[in-house]
Amino acid sequence: MNGYLEKLNEEQIKPVLDTEGAVLVFAGAGSGKTRVLTSRIAYLVEEKGVMPSSVLAITFTNKAANEMKERLAAMVAGNESMWICTIHSMCVRILRKFAEKRGFNANFSIYSETERAAAVKKAFAACGYDDEKLLKNVKFHIANARMLGQDPEEYAAENETLKGIGEITRVYKAYCEYLKRNNALDFDDLLNETRALLAEEEEVRAYYGGRFRYIHVDEFQDTNRVQYEIIRLLASVHGNLFAVGDDDQSIYGWRGAKIENILGFEKDFPGAKVYKLERNYRSTKNILNLANAVIRNNGRRRSKALWTENGEGDKPQYFQAETETDEALYVARAIHALAAAGEPYAGCAVLMRINALTRSYEQEFAKYGIPFRVFGGFRFYERKEVKDLLAYLRIINNPFDSEAVTRVVNVPKRGIGARTVEVLEAYARENDLSVYDALLDADELPLNAGSKAKVKAFGALLKSLVIKGTQESANELIRDVIGDTGILAMYADDSDESINKKANIDEFVNSVDEFCRLNKTATLADFLNQVTLSSDTDEMDESDYVTVATIHSVKGLEFDNVFLVGLAENIMPVSRAAYDDGELEEERRLMYVAITRARKRLWLTRSRSRYLYGERSMTLPSRFIGELSKELGVEEPPARASYRGYGKSYGGYTGAGAAYKRPFARPQRSEDGYYSDLPPEPPRAASAFSAAAAYRAGGAASSPSAPSKDFSAFRAGVRVRHPKFGEGVIVSVRGSGKDMAVNVSFPGFGIKQLSVLIAPLQIL
Repeated sequence: MNGYLEKLNEEQIKPVLDTEGAVLVFAGAGSGKTRVLTSRIAYLVEEKGVMPSSVLAITFTNKAANEMKERLAAMVAGNESMWICTIHSMCVRILRKFAEKRGFNANFSIYSETERAAAVKKAFAACGYDDEKLLKNVKFHIANARMLGQDPEEYAAENETLKGIGEITRVYKAYCEYLKRNNALDFDDLLNETRALLAEEEEVRAYYGGRFRYIHVDEFQDTNRVQYEIIRLLASVHGNLFAVGDDDQSIYGWRGAKIENILGFEKDFPGAKVYKLERNYRSTKNILNLANAVIRNNGRRRSKALWTENGEGDKPQYFQAETETDEALYVARAIHALAAAGEPYAGCAVLMRINALTRSYEQEFAKYGIPFRVFGGFRFYERKEVKDLLAYLRIINNPFDSEAVTRVVNVPKRGIGARTVEVLEAYARENDLSVYDALLDADELPLNAGSKAKVKAFGALLKSLVIKGTQESANELIRDVIGDTGILAMYADDSDESINKKANIDEFVNSVDEFCRLNKTATLADFLNQVTLSSDTDEMDESDYVTVATIHSVKGLEFDNVFLVGLAENIMPVSRAAYDDGELEEERRLMYVAITRARKRLWLTRSRSRYLYGERSMTLPSRFIGELSKELGVEEPPARASYRGYGKSYGGYTGAGAAYKRPFARPQRSEDGYYSDLPPEPPRAASAFSAAAAYRAGGAASSPSAPSKDFSAFRAGVRVRHPKFGEGVIVSVRGSGKDMAVNVSFPGFGIKQLSVLIAPLQIL
């Protein structure tokens, strides 16, 4: 037997040897699906004598395609003539050859998402529209229509009762005409035009269907309607289709993936053979028990249960903190203990449902010298909606900050175009003024009456905020900025993007409140200083850092130690899942994906209260914790029925700034500004963590990464040095020994609350 076949287990080898007809493999998480797929291709070429050029392998990311190419290069000769590519790359190759059959030239341009947005905007203007809210709605529906593979007439017919469908259809038609005039296709066009080409041109279908005798598709559960049709048409000649996927990891329904494609495979391909890969090579038994326990609650799935010959491993841990800051501190302490026991930071991941939750972890990790990266996105204070709010605060603090003024001159949209901004900046330069001053001189500007009125209104808004800045604290001001500007109206829909942006705005308000709570006499300038300084990206080890990420962004990755955080109802699962069984099942699959990223250890955490919608509110545990209560050894949360309609959603804003006009309800805290007693040290298995065991018993382990400390030396008035915040003075102390916490005043950063046990503080 060939070497690559000898590496396969009994489950894996069966589909590899089954080479004819339609074959579907349900490949559970960590079950070696890529090895199966590449081994099958190698077997076809090396043992069955199939020409490499007759093989097509479709993946959904460039990374996966490159990995497959590398594996096959080491396994078979002549792999260069195989098509191993993403489905979009495949479509480009097909369209370049037969472009004229679809009415465009072979040298067509491919528009990026940014270029598509610009083209839609031009089509919108060409139709005589200028309403920004309508533009956003039009963009959404055009994107939706393209994803569904519907032309303007088809989309209009299917959505005839939709408000504004006439305007949407008109702009959609104009957009299609714009693309044709420019001999351009967008990314959805690549799929839609290829599907049409294969469906309508028998010559083309026969050419490619005949060439590709053996078609392989990875991540089949992620195919959308159009992609599925392309695959079906290509396989219509020989019928040899090998699909690998996992219905339990179908988490992209929000971008068009249809779980029905994998669940209905046998109906569309009668006589298809179906195999299951249930042996997991990644995780411990205890982690897989948790994964199986949560996913079996889904109704729409192919029955399977992951198993492994790996050891039992550590029991997954569940922790409830008082607040999101305490939750982040608990995670920081756990990671610090792992590092003290010799575990690399790169083996740790903090995973969450929405990226607004990253701020607390960024904040705590910076305090304790834990290197981290926000994977697949920007750090919190670098996100656009947060930078927009910061720009308004900068203007209030310093009206001469012209860069800040021009950043938000049209945020939210108020009809002040680029030409008007040029006039403002020119007037400011010529008269040695700031752009803010130019706004207040609107009557002197060479603009028409309409533009002057818009400039005057914006100037009046900024002036009123600047005046409030002389009278209010930073946490009062941020509420006025949100309410007076109407910035939340930009994110009024219930899309994932808008929900995340509103959550980021909420979290930004929380950051201001936290700063003001600890720094009772601090000014707006103090808050802005600490944000700027804290956001400074420090040099870090390029290879050893904690990954902080949303669950969606780490699918396909794995880590020794996973912290799944923010497990509260309306966050994980998101609120819209409460009334939609399909949405709830996808959220549960997301939970399953998160759990199965862990190789050795898993922590699940939540906070009993969280800052939401302008106030601190109590939260309910995620219903998924209830489903795992037996495995976690915790009391069952409230009955599922009580979840429906609980609280509000991140998408539940009733109007721009409405939430920020209510008084801020804080839980009772001590006078020195602490959130709570420090969360307990995370439990560890002594067999796995000899250093952590000593650390748990009475202080940090004696190692370079966790030096022993004389806790008695930390007293009020003592000067200390922190590697990031510099020199500071301890202003108050709470607790003792390894449970001691201190408030330290750092010039430029304000007061920081620190756990002495893990903070990199040096007594001066």
